[in-house]
Amino acid sequence: MSTGRVSTGLQFIGSPKQVGQKASLKGFQRFLSSEFRPSPKSIIMKKKVLLMGKSGSGKTSMRSIIFSNYIARDTRRLGATIDVEHSNLKFLGNLTLNLWDCGGQEAFMENYFTSQRDHIFKNVEVLIYVFDVESRDVERDMHYYQSCLEAIMANSREAKIFCLVHKMDLVQEHQRDRMYEERVNELKTRSEPLKIKTFRTSIWDETLYAAWSTIVHALIPNIRTLESHLNNFCSICDADEVVLFERSTFLVIANAARINHVDAHRFEKISNIIKQFNLGCRQVSNRS
Repeated sequence: MSTGRVSTGLQFIGSPKQVGQKASLKGFQRFLSSEFRPSPKSIIMKKKVLLMGKSGSGKTSMRSIIFSNYIARDTRRLGATIDVEHSNLKFLGNLTLNLWDCGGQEAFMENYFTSQRDHIFKNVEVLIYVFDVESRDVERDMHYYQSCLEAIMANSREAKIFCLVHKMDLVQEHQRDRMYEERVNELKTRSEPLKIKTFRTSIWDETLYAAWSTIVHALIPNIRTLESHLNNFCSICDADEVVLFERSTFLVIANAARINHVDAHRFEKISNIIKQFNLGCRQVSNRS
C-alpha cells in the first residue's frame, strides 16, 4: 500500500503493482500540484461571470449559498442587490471568478442595456440568467432576457449561456416536469441562434449544486487533461469511482467511474451534506 499527498489537500490511497502505474500515479500528483497550487510566477486567470435576472428571482441567495457558506433559511434576511455587486472568488489555484451580481430592478436593467451596455457585457465568459418559475410577468422576463442576449452577441459572442429556472420547490411536484419543459422550450426558441443550457434549481435541494458545478466546469482550463488524469488515477487505485471537489465550495470539478451508478445526483448530495456538516461544526465552535 502506498499513500501520498499533494499541496491541494487531496489525498490518494492505492496499491499499484507495476512501474508504469506508479509513474502514472506520480504524474497525477504532479499535475494536481502544478495546476492547482498558486505560484508567484503564474498568471492569474480571471473569468468574468454575469449573474442576471429579475429582482427577487433568487440570484443573491444562490450566490451566498455557494460562495459565502449561507444555509438556505438564512438567505431570507438578504436585501435586494443595488446596481452591480462585484466579487472576485479564488477558485482552483490561479483561477479567479470575477462574478458580477446584477441587480434586477427595472431601472438598473434599463441602464445595463443603454449607458452601461459595453461595460457590463464586454469580455464575458459566462452569462447566468435566473428565472423565477412563479413569475407573473413572463413576457417581461423574456424581454429583458432577450435584451441580454442581444448585448452578449454584440460584445461577447463566445460567451456560454446558462438559464436557471429557479424556485422549483414552490411548484407542486406533479406539475414540475411539465412546467419546466414548457419554460425550456420557450427559452430555446427565444434564444436562437444562440445555444443555451438549462437547469431547474432550488436552494432547498441538490439541484443548485448540480447547476453551479456544470457552470464552473465550463470555466476550468485544461479540463480534458484533468479528466484524463483522473481516469488513470481511478484505474490505478482499482476504485469504482473518483470525484474531485473544489475545496471551499464543494462544487464538483470532475469525476471518473468504472461502474454505472443509479443516483445521478450523488455528487451534489455529498456536496450538500459535507457543507452542512462544516457549517454545523463552525456554529458549535463559535458558541464554545
